[in-house]
Amino acid sequence: EGESDFLKCLLYMRHCYNVNIVISGSPETPQNLRCITHDLNILICSWNVASLSNHGLTYEFCHASGCVRTEDKKANVPLVLFQDTTIRITTLNASENLATKTFVLTEQNVSLVPPTPRILSLTPDFKTSLLHLKWNDSGSVWPYEADARWQIEVLRKNTLETVIYHSKLTLKDTVLSWDWKSDMPLECISHYVKIRCYIDEQMFLGKKEWSEWSPLKMIPGKDSDPDVVQVFPDETTVVVGSNVTFCCVCKEGDRVKNLAYGSKTYPLIRLSNRSTAIQVPNVGVSISSGTNIVCYPEINTLFGTVVFVGYPPDSPQNLSCETLNFSEIICSWDTGQPTKLLQKTVYILSERISGINVTCKEERTAKINHCVFPVIGNQKIYNFTVKASNPLGQPESSLLIDVNQRVHPEAPSEFTVRDLSPTNVSLSWYLCGNFTEIRLLCQIEVNSINSEAKSYNVSLDGAENSFYYTSVENLHPYTTYAYRARCAASEHFWKWSKWSETKHYRTLEASPSRAPDIWRVRSADGESLEVFWKPLPLSDTNGVIQYHEVFWSLPEKNVSSVEVPVWKNSTKIKLGKNNYIISVVAKNRAGFSPPSTITSVELPNDGVKTEHGIATGDGIYISWYSDPNVTCGYTVQWCCSSKSEFCSVNWETFSSNMTAAVIKSALFQPGVRYSFSLYGCKHDGYQLLQYINGYVKELAPKVAPNFTVEHTTSDSILVKWEDMPVEDCQGFLMGYLLFFAKEEEGTLKPRSSETGHLEQKVKNITDLTKKSLTILDLQGKTSYRLDLQAYTIGGKGPQKGIYVVTKDDSLGLIIAILVPVAVAIVLGVVTSIFCYRKREWIKETFYPDIPNPENSKALQFQKTLCEGNAALKTLEMNPCTPNSVEVLETQLSFPKIEDTEIMSPAADELPEDGSDIETENHVVVSYCPPIIEEEEISNPPLDEPVGSSQVVYIDIQSMYQPQVKPEEEPEVDCVSSAGYKPQMQLPVSALKIENQSTAAEDLDKTAGYRPQANTQAWNLDSPDSPGSITSNNENGSFGSPCSINSRQFLIPPKDDEDSPKPNNIGWSFTNFFQNKPND
Repeated sequence: EGESDFLKCLLYMRHCYNVNIVISGSPETPQNLRCITHDLNILICSWNVASLSNHGLTYEFCHASGCVRTEDKKANVPLVLFQDTTIRITTLNASENLATKTFVLTEQNVSLVPPTPRILSLTPDFKTSLLHLKWNDSGSVWPYEADARWQIEVLRKNTLETVIYHSKLTLKDTVLSWDWKSDMPLECISHYVKIRCYIDEQMFLGKKEWSEWSPLKMIPGKDSDPDVVQVFPDETTVVVGSNVTFCCVCKEGDRVKNLAYGSKTYPLIRLSNRSTAIQVPNVGVSISSGTNIVCYPEINTLFGTVVFVGYPPDSPQNLSCETLNFSEIICSWDTGQPTKLLQKTVYILSERISGINVTCKEERTAKINHCVFPVIGNQKIYNFTVKASNPLGQPESSLLIDVNQRVHPEAPSEFTVRDLSPTNVSLSWYLCGNFTEIRLLCQIEVNSINSEAKSYNVSLDGAENSFYYTSVENLHPYTTYAYRARCAASEHFWKWSKWSETKHYRTLEASPSRAPDIWRVRSADGESLEVFWKPLPLSDTNGVIQYHEVFWSLPEKNVSSVEVPVWKNSTKIKLGKNNYIISVVAKNRAGFSPPSTITSVELPNDGVKTEHGIATGDGIYISWYSDPNVTCGYTVQWCCSSKSEFCSVNWETFSSNMTAAVIKSALFQPGVRYSFSLYGCKHDGYQLLQYINGYVKELAPKVAPNFTVEHTTSDSILVKWEDMPVEDCQGFLMGYLLFFAKEEEGTLKPRSSETGHLEQKVKNITDLTKKSLTILDLQGKTSYRLDLQAYTIGGKGPQKGIYVVTKDDSLGLIIAILVPVAVAIVLGVVTSIFCYRKREWIKETFYPDIPNPENSKALQFQKTLCEGNAALKTLEMNPCTPNSVEVLETQLSFPKIEDTEIMSPAADELPEDGSDIETENHVVVSYCPPIIEEEEISNPPLDEPVGSSQVVYIDIQSMYQPQVKPEEEPEVDCVSSAGYKPQMQLPVSALKIENQSTAAEDLDKTAGYRPQANTQAWNLDSPDSPGSITSNNENGSFGSPCSINSRQFLIPPKDDEDSPKPNNIGWSFTNFFQNKPND
C-alpha cells in the first residue's frame, strides 16, 4: 500500500510538469521574474524555469542598457524611477536558443528591501542588567535621506521583547545604538539579539518590505559556565518599589530547592538546568546592612548575596553660589530626601568655562550641602553644574552667575564706638575681603531701651585695609544705645552680611532740656505757699539730677532761693502779706534746666459750681466752659488719697483753647471718687473756676443704705433712710429701689398670689433729696418685708431688709358693716316716697277698680221720670250685628241686671217662633263687640256684619268730664238725667247722623239702663282707628258698654261655657298693665 501511494505522487508531479509545459511553452522558458532594490539605484532581478535540469544552460539578460549572460538566473539592472523597463531573458545552451521571454517591469512590480543590518557590538552591563547594542545604518548607499525603522528582538528561550527603533538615514554610514534593560540579571540565562530594517520611502511607489534578520548576537549567561555557582544580582542596589528578579545558578546536576528573600520565600521559576529564579514585587526599604537572598540547593550547601533598597538622589534644589571675600565661591543646595542607602551620595561641582571639577563632601546630617570653588584670576562669569550620584541615579543642576553680583560679605568684626559729643558718636569695624572693585552699602542699627530701633544706611568705598568708619548723629544725651552693623554690595545688592556683635555705649551728659512742671497750693489762711514740681522725664534730664533750686522774689526785689534735695518734690514758702513770683530749676552735672515760673496770686471767685465727670474706664473725662480772660492755660488739680493715706497733690496743665480733657493716672482705682479743681491762669493770677467729681469706673454700691420704719397704720408704712457715705457709693447714686411684699418673718420667699406670681412690688426713688417714703394701699394686720437698695450706673448694691406688721383696721370693719345698712335704708326710703307719690298710677296699673253694677247710676232711674215707660229701649246699635244683653227689670227702685248674654257676631238668626225679643220684662241692648283683627278694616258696607270691625279700647275716663256729685247736680229734665248716660254729653262733631230723632222719641227711650243712650254719638269703628269716620273726634264714643274705670265688660259671663264667644277678641298692650284675668 505504501509503494502505491509513492507511485501516485510521482505520477501527480509528472502531470503537473506536463501542464506547466503546456501553459508556459518550453520547459526552459524563463518565468516568475522578481526584481528588488536595496538602495534605489540597482535592481536585482531573479527568475526560474520549469526545467528540472539546469546543466549546461546559460541566460542572456537584456535591457535598455545592454545584455549580460549569467548562469545563476540573477542579474542587476540600473533602476530608473517613474519609468517602465523592458527585460528580455533568453535561455541558451551550447548550440542553440532554447526559449526567450520578454517582461515589462514597472515601478509597482519592484520591491524595496533594505540590506540586511550588521550588528557591530552587543555589550552587557551585568551590574545594571543593561544590553548595549550598536549597528551600522548603511546610510551611504541611499541616494537621498529617508526614514528608517529598526525592529529589534531580544530572546532568551523564546522571543522576550520586540521593540521598534526609529532613525534617519543621512547619506552616510552612522553607528546607531540602543540600550535595553533586562527584568532579570543577565547572568541568569543567555540573551540573543537580532535586528532588521524597513525603509519608509514615501516617493517610492513599489512594494516596501522588511530586510532580512541580522545574524543572532548572543550574550551567554553564567549557567553556561560550569565553574559559576552564585546568586545574581550580586550585592546590587535597587530603587524602593521595584520588581526585582533574583536567580540562583547551581552546580551541574544539582537543583535549587528554595530561594528566599529575607525571611520570605517565593515561587521558583526554572530558567535552565542550572538556573532558577524568583520575582519579588514592590521591594521595601532595606536596613542599612541590606537584605539577604539565600539559595538552598538540594545537594550542595546554601549560598547567597545581599541587596540594598533605597532611593536615587534628588536633583540638587535651590542651587546658589556666592562669594564672601572675592577669593572663593561657595555653592550650596538642598539635597532633597535621604536615599536610605549605606553608600554615600557623591556630589561633584564642575565649572564648564574653566573645566575645573571639585568633589564635594556629603553632609549626611545637614539638609543643605556646601561646596567651595576657588575664584579664578579675573574671571567674573561662572557656569556651575552640580551632579549627585549613587548606584540608583545621577541627577544634576546648573547655575550661571556673575561673581560681582553675588557678593555676600562676612559679618563685620572689631566693632568699636567712640564719643564725639553728647549727641554724636563714631563707629568703626573690620570687613574681611578685598572689596576695592565694588562699593559697599552698610547698615547701622541704633537701639535704645525707651525707643524703637533706628537704621542708618551708609555707602562706602571698598578699603584696601578692610577698615571702615562712620558716625551717628542726633542721639540723646546720657542715653545708653546698642549699636551693630552689616554690609552688602551697593550696586548689585545680593544679600546682607550677618550682623556684627552688638556694642552698648552711653552718650555724654547735657543740661536738662526742659523746665520742671510746677504748681502751688496756698494755705487756708493765705500765710504760706507750698510749691510742687514733677520729676523730669528721663528723656529730658540728660543726666543725673542732683537737686532742684527754688527762687522767689517780689517784683524788682531781691531774690531768695533754696536748694531742695532730689528726693523731695515740694517746698514751703512763707508769704506773709505778700505775693511772690516763684521759679524752679533742675540741676545735673552738665548744668541747669530752663526755669519754670508761677505766681502766688489767687483771684477771688464766687459761686463755684460742682460738676460730674464721666468715667471712661481708664480715666475721667472732664469739661469746662471756655473763659476769654484765661490767657496762660488751665490747671486741673486733684488729690489721690484715701482717709488713711497722705494726700499727694497732682495736677495737669492744658492750653487756653481747650475745654475738655481726659485725666489719667496710674493711681486711679475703680469705685473711688476723685475731686478735681479747675484753675484758670490769667495775666494777674490764678482763679478757681470749677469743682469736678468723678470716677474712673463706677461700681455698684458696696453696702446697703440704713433705713428705719417711722410710722405704720393699717394701710401705710412710713420709711426713712440715711445718706450713704461717699466711699460706700462707689459711683454717683442714681436712686433707691424699695421692695415690699407680704411675708412672714422666717419664711424663705414672699407669698404668691392666686395666679402664681410673687406679690412683691417695687418703688423706684430717683429724687435723691427725698429721705422718706410712705407706702400706701396696704392691708391691715399684715406682715410685710421691706428691702432697700441703692444703685449706680455700675449696678445695684446689696439689699437691707426689715419686717413690719401693719395695724389692725377696726374702723374699716365698722365702715364695712354700716355702709351696706345705710344703703339699704336709703333705698327703702326712696322706694317708699316713690310709691306714695305714684300710688294712683300703681293702683290703676296693677289693680284697677271694677265697678259694681248695683252702684251704677245708669241703673238708678228716677221714678218720676221713668214710670210708665217700662218698654223703653235703652241702646240700639245699628247697623252692627247685635248681641243681646238682657236687663231684667224688677219692682226695685233701680233696675237689676240678672243676666247678660254676649252672642257671637255671627249669630244673626232670629228665633224660630218669630217672637219679639222686646218684651215688657226685657230690654235688649245692642252694641258692637270689641274685636281686634290683624288688619285694619275700613268702614264696611251696611249689609255686612259689623262684628268683624276692628275695635280698640281706650281709657274711657279720659273721654268724659268728671262726674258731678249727686248733691251738687242741677235739676235736669228727664231726657238729660234719666238713666246711665256717660256719652250723652260728649260732643260728636264728625259723626254722620242718618236719622234725626225728635225730643219726644228721645224721651221715650230714656227708660231703663241706657249708658249709651245717645246712639247718635256711637261710632261704628274704633275711634282710634285711622280709618274710622270719627277718628278726628276726640270725645267720640266707641260704642261699647264699658265701665268708666275698666275696659272689661260690665257684666262678664260666668260659667257660661255653652254661650257663643266672639271669634275675634280685641286686645292692646296696655291691657297687660290694667286688665285682670277673668275668673
